[in-house]
Amino acid sequence: MVRGRGRLTAAVEDDDDEPGGPERRCIVTGTVGPKAEMLRFAIAPDGEVVPDVDARLPGRGIWLCARRDVVNTAVSKRLFARAARRSVVAPADLAVRVETLLVRRCLDAIGLARRAGQAVCGFEKVHALLKERKAAVLVEARDAAEGGRGKLRALSSGLPVVEAFDAAELGGLFGRDAAMHVALSPGGLADRVVATAGLLAGFRVAE
Repeated sequence: MVRGRGRLTAAVEDDDDEPGGPERRCIVTGTVGPKAEMLRFAIAPDGEVVPDVDARLPGRGIWLCARRDVVNTAVSKRLFARAARRSVVAPADLAVRVETLLVRRCLDAIGLARRAGQAVCGFEKVHALLKERKAAVLVEARDAAEGGRGKLRALSSGLPVVEAFDAAELGGLFGRDAAMHVALSPGGLADRVVATAGLLAGFRVAE
């Protein structure tokens, strides 16, 4: 889960082939919102529906709200075929594939930030970065003790707080068995983590 994200707003365009600005319409709910807060899907040459979490694949995009139930509904009601105006194959595990891609994209960004010296882990290091107001995002393991999480959130000063990963997932990025607390410095990687974790929030629930 990411705290501090905005909500979807009203607009009119949902077709990549037409000029419509930065907003798109979900084919399931009809909700319209910023592209950055929605999921794009493309149709592969063989007709398979492919998650496009980077929104870069060629062709006409099909957009959904970033929620597991919405993706499952699009699959079960064959809404991808209706939107594509052709026969397509939507895998039954499409929502799982989306979650896997979002998890990898977000963890990869945190790993890149660590290698670039833009991420620290451990309560004391994170506490120091927050106290110096040099952090852009706080990442808390879902299974971290509430006491430590609460103390660091109190210092976050309205910063985005990502709570989408387990300590083991975060620990692997820092060469340890577990990492409960992580903070990233300002920059493009921190922005990517926040944006991707916001999409992932519809597929993973903080514990």
